[in-house]
Amino acid sequence: MKYYKILGILCCILLIISCKLPWAYYADLNKTFTGFFSEKNIYGKPGIFFTFYAVISFLLILTPRIWAKRTHLFFAALTFGYALKSYILFTSCYNAYCPEKKFGIFLMLFSCIVLLIVSIFPDLKLSPDKK
Repeated sequence: MKYYKILGILCCILLIISCKLPWAYYADLNKTFTGFFSEKNIYGKPGIFFTFYAVISFLLILTPRIWAKRTHLFFAALTFGYALKSYILFTSCYNAYCPEKKFGIFLMLFSCIVLLIVSIFPDLKLSPDKK
């Protein structure tokens, strides 16, 4: 991939930005939840997790070592799994009421998917072994 680093860095930045955007609107509470806010902290603060792993992924993308690329794959898969969990948690219906999904949760999910794809296909030049 020619644009591996640019796309990966852009996804890390988008992931951090998406945590500050609205994820879901709950009309019964008249509140909008984000990655850093939920009513009485019931859903936790997944924005802290995503911000931490976005910074780690950012550093691993810039590191030109094979161990960094393998570690990045692990962290990207972990982040994607947590993104699925957060998406289901924030958008699930309860008591016959479904919250309104906002743009931030889709941006978070999209950036985690692209970050995982970027981590699967790193741009790394390996030198042949000297025998």
